[in-house]
Amino acid sequence: MPLLIRRTLAGQTPGSSRVLAVKPARVGHGSADPSLRPSDAAHEPAAQHRSRLLSTCANPHCASGWLHLWRSRSGPIFENGWTCSPDCTRALAALAVRRELDGRVAGEETHRHRIPVGLVMLEQGWITSQQLRHALDAQRRAGAGRLGQWLVRREGVSEQLVTRALGLQWSCPVLPLEFHDPEALTPLVPRLFLDAFGALPLRVAAGKLLYLGFVDRLDPVLALAIERMTGLRVESGLVRESEFRLAHERMLRAPFPPVELIEASSEPAAAHTLARSIERFRPAASSLVRVHNFLWLRLARRAHPAPLAPRDAHHDLICTVGAQ
Repeated sequence: MPLLIRRTLAGQTPGSSRVLAVKPARVGHGSADPSLRPSDAAHEPAAQHRSRLLSTCANPHCASGWLHLWRSRSGPIFENGWTCSPDCTRALAALAVRRELDGRVAGEETHRHRIPVGLVMLEQGWITSQQLRHALDAQRRAGAGRLGQWLVRREGVSEQLVTRALGLQWSCPVLPLEFHDPEALTPLVPRLFLDAFGALPLRVAAGKLLYLGFVDRLDPVLALAIERMTGLRVESGLVRESEFRLAHERMLRAPFPPVELIEASSEPAAAHTLARSIERFRPAASSLVRVHNFLWLRLARRAHPAPLAPRDAHHDLICTVGAQ
């Protein structure tokens, strides 16, 4: 049974590879793919290497004993644990994939009733009932567009008031865009997620707090995944739409770390393929989290204490499982 659905870029001839490596523009001109180079773990200090030789395998069902003496393997490291063999790596990957996929239903935010933004603005005295009625009629006739957009376009309501009303609706702050540096923030989150879920990293404060911006609604699943992957606390908020659009387009044009997109036909196929990537890469650290229907695996070439690591410090894999 094939593990993956083969994907081929336009202009390529179909080959035997089942993984599509996607490289952003402006990353590495004419050089070999850095993701295929051995991990820096091969060059780690001798003391650290010896400590790994005496490490306990992280696989709870490892059959080769609790202490592994004089092993040549110093990696890979997956979710803070060392594995003594490819079989143990596959076992850990399978446990992690099952954990993440089992959390799909429980992890999604349950529906919460929210007061419509038009009523919020009416209650605050920011619009009149006539303005609200006219905007609703225009939205209904067009069959598209958000109410706030129609209030701005047709009724001349300030965009800032609409954003403040959305903040009240979602009980979240309205975030400013001063000092936004997109290229410095691209190592945090893959471009695919920012584009697909309409998110914008704004800045990191004190090395501990990431401000994450949205236009009209928050995405708690994405925010939680970023927290788990980076170790940063994420503060989500809304950004004025006109400012968000310009900054979002600018960030999507910036260079991002390389990423591989993987389509797995089943949960076991996903675990097997991710484990093979971990074994091939031999990361100094790696983690797996779910982002909606995606599995996001990050492989670090070397340990880096700061969340804003250089773009070449890690490699991302994004995997879909079965029919999406």
